[in-house]
Amino acid sequence: MRVLAAIAAFVVFFTIQNAAIAQERLRIAWAGASPANSPIWVVQEKGFLKKQGLDAEVISITASPIALQALLAGELDVIVTSVTTLVNSRLAGADVLMILGMVPTFVDHIISLATVTSVEQLKGKTGGVNRLGSTSDLGLRLALRKLGVDPEKDVKIITAGGNPERFAALSKGVVQFTIMPEPFVREAEKLGFKDLLDIGSLKIPFWWNAVLTKETIIKTKRPAVTRFSRAMTEALHFLKTEKEASKAIFSKNLRITDPESLERAYRAYSVVFPEAPYPTPEGVKTLLDDMAPRNPKAAAADPKSFVDMSFVQELESSGFIKQLYKK
Repeated sequence: MRVLAAIAAFVVFFTIQNAAIAQERLRIAWAGASPANSPIWVVQEKGFLKKQGLDAEVISITASPIALQALLAGELDVIVTSVTTLVNSRLAGADVLMILGMVPTFVDHIISLATVTSVEQLKGKTGGVNRLGSTSDLGLRLALRKLGVDPEKDVKIITAGGNPERFAALSKGVVQFTIMPEPFVREAEKLGFKDLLDIGSLKIPFWWNAVLTKETIIKTKRPAVTRFSRAMTEALHFLKTEKEASKAIFSKNLRITDPESLERAYRAYSVVFPEAPYPTPEGVKTLLDDMAPRNPKAAAADPKSFVDMSFVQELESSGFIKQLYKK
């Protein structure tokens, strides 16, 4: 009887433990209709979260600041956004960390009126970005500076809104140049605008898209966050190796059906997505360096303190990434 009682107790304990694991939820949010967010689209579409045993709720939020507020309020566990959100929040005292790096550089292009044929000709003109202080604003300013155009003195940069609003601003002559990624570059060309420069060709280290969470969540939900990291890493593999299926997911989420636009978007992102998504500090340093002249906290900050590379290190040391790519 004692043996039977012990077995029964073990079965009950094992059942409770399994139920607790199965019931553990992870609340995830992403912001922005861009192929940069395609890894999160893939984990949903292909069931990679369920494959990893996660009971996950994935939410689309209109803007990164809103996603950050929800994360800090405890309403979310993970958000997919840019390094700008990470740095601003951590400098303000939040315990936010980057655990995965998705897009390690700018993937935008500078789009201009057809009459503009060189970057030098942007001097004296007005450029439009999503909003001042946004990732698009920073990308444009860093690119211009690298190309010998002072974004503070040589041009004027204004808030123009999302891609449709920027197209309208170009059409009306409110701005003479702007910034946007594929597949919208193809749409711009169809409207008669010029693809002046691929900012990605400048290879500026910058986490255009990344996965953020809080240190407290890492401590309390590390197994769930690890499984999420596995799912996202598998999504990156899918995007790099399943071309037609990936383009179909792009089409569904971007509501674009033009084959050339989808092809160009796939080419742009499939090469930039990393196999091992280490959240390296170099992509944080670019932003800190830009902020340093105006922000003493940024000047004094250590880029390494903004990232936690342990999740990807675990995936690599376990052989998970090697198995995905059959290396």
